[in-house]
Amino acid sequence: MAGDVKQGLAVLGAMFVLWISIAFVAMTLEARGNPKLTAAGADQQATTAQAGGNMEGKEVRFGPAASGLFAASTTGTSTGSVNSMHDSFTPIGGAAPLVNIMFGEVDPGGTGSGLYGMLVFALLSVFIAGLMVGRTPEYLGKKIQGPEMKLVVLYILFVPLVILAFDAASVVLKSALQSLANDGPHGLTR
Repeated sequence: MAGDVKQGLAVLGAMFVLWISIAFVAMTLEARGNPKLTAAGADQQATTAQAGGNMEGKEVRFGPAASGLFAASTTGTSTGSVNSMHDSFTPIGGAAPLVNIMFGEVDPGGTGSGLYGMLVFALLSVFIAGLMVGRTPEYLGKKIQGPEMKLVVLYILFVPLVILAFDAASVVLKSALQSLANDGPHGLTR
């Protein structure tokens, strides 16, 4: 029983570290501002009159750092709510919510699909760790063997293939291309 609690806490700890690191990246880069706007002469310094940083597409009440935190949190837990436009984030700051979405909204144990995504990552981690130490992998007292790992590998391959298939369809369908509000990579995230 104590080993099961340790394994559960280890998974939650890993999900917390994932969330806090992605939130830190988004908050820092959004608060720093957009270098292209600075080069164009825009003042992005924080003053009593403005929040500073990259305020494009942000809620004025919250500012860029809180918007980065909210974006990392909402895409990590699949809540579906937003307080800023993710396509107006800085390039790497905008990658933070996309990384959360790519992971399947698993940190810190998202609702719905986040739960089974987190369990798949836990099974994969325990299986690899068990192979590294030379023991039969176990998770919550159950042995992880071939049939379970086949399902884990199917999940890990299936989800990106479905996403890529729909992305490919959106690039070649004329109706999808005409509905884009943004050109280039930002158009795919719409």
